[in-house]
Formats: sequence, C-alpha cells, structure tokens
Amino acid sequence: MFLKSLKYLIFILLLVSCTKEESIIPDGGDYTPTTSKGYLINHTYYTLSYSNSDRQSEFAYYYLSPQSINGGQSRTDDFRIDPKVKSNPVSSTDYQGSGYDRGHLCPAADMALNLTSMSETFYMSNMSPMTPAFNRGIWSSVESWVRDSALSNGGLYVVTGPILNGSCGVLSGGIVVPCSFYKIAFKGGANPKVIGFILSNSGSSSPVRSFAVSVDEIEKRTGINFFPQLEDGVENQIEGVINYSGWNL
Repeated sequence: MFLKSLKYLIFILLLVSCTKEESIIPDGGDYTPTTSKGYLINHTYYTLSYSNSDRQSEFAYYYLSPQSINGGQSRTDDFRIDPKVKSNPVSSTDYQGSGYDRGHLCPAADMALNLTSMSETFYMSNMSPMTPAFNRGIWSSVESWVRDSALSNGGLYVVTGPILNGSCGVLSGGIVVPCSFYKIAFKGGANPKVIGFILSNSGSSSPVRSFAVSVDEIEKRTGINFFPQLEDGVENQIEGVINYSGWNL
C-alpha cells in the first residue's frame, strides 16, 4: 500500500513538473501591452484587455510555444460567459442570428497544450464579431502563418485584437462590430524582431504579406502601447518599420 502511494505521489510530482516546464517562457519576458479602453483579465495562459463599452476585448496577449501548438488537446467548443468580466458579460447566444461568427482573438488551435488552455479560449470575452468570409478565410490564414512562425522560431509573443476606434455596426446588446483587426508577432531575446498586420473584417484572397504594417501604425490606430517593457532604443528601432527579414513572408 505504501509503495503504491509513493509511486502515485511521484507520478503527480512529475506531472506537475512537466506542466511547469511546458509553460516556461524562454527569455522570461513579460511584454503585456498597456490598456487603452479596457481592464486586464488574466487567464491561465493568456491575458485580455476587456472593453465594457464595446463588449469585447481590445487585445489578447500570450506566449505561443511549440508545446502549446503541438499539445494534442482537441477543441472543446464550450462557449460561455467569462466569470472574470466585471459587468454585463456576453453570453454564448448573444451572436445568434447576427450573421457574424464568434471569432476567437486567442485561437483555440494556439492553445492545444491541455484542457485548461483550450477551454479558456472559449470564454466569450475572447470573441469578437467577424464576418464568416474573414474568420474562416484570410484571418484563418494569418493565424496559421503565426503558428508556423512560432514553430520555426521556437516560440513567439502574440498580441491580437479588433481596432475599436470605429464601428461597422452593432449587434443586439451593444456588441460593436469592428471594421478591422490586427495581429502582432514578436520574438524576444538578444536579437528581437516584430511584424504586424491589419486586415479589414471581410474576405480577401490577397497573400498574408500584403497586410503587413509597422507596430507604430497599429499603436496609432488603437491607442495601445505594445511591448512598453523594451528599451526605448530597441522599441523605436523595431516598431517603426516593416521588417520582413527573418520572417517567412
């Protein structure tokens, strides 16, 4: 009985240890953006800035590791209210009949590490109204490109969200329909690099490369300060230009 208990304890300790290893961020960085319209909500593997006035998040921020992409956890599709939203949370049925998809900001496919990481992407605070042609088309292509880049770079920081300085409609309950979305991929370390994208909330057959913009342009459009923890010289150098170097675009 004692040996069985000891073996079980060792198994649990190993399991916890492996889980911690999988969640380690290699350079130890925390590049959480500043908020513009929202307040921070921290989930286990990603952070949101939730805007009550728009009834959605202005950004989702997380570290995308190869382990998270290759974790093997299947989709849970358990769309539900985020218990950390302070007031008037969006429910799983609030998009019904609107003609818009419940579009993920932090994609489910980025969070295949385990059941917790996957399930938490289905909080409605992580959703934004996306046209089906956009969500299932060019936006999906950009998400796939980011995952491929994370694999080839050994992990990336990702920030993504709607541009909420304008509206292309309002769903029942006051959920604002964004006219466009952005995504940023950042590689930290000794030789940092960054690439950003802005896309209209509509279908497109254009290549991912054609949507590349500087981070400064996204900051101008959103009012958010991305990667404020970087030294000013580094921040100015990498955020002010579109640098395709080192990216498979």
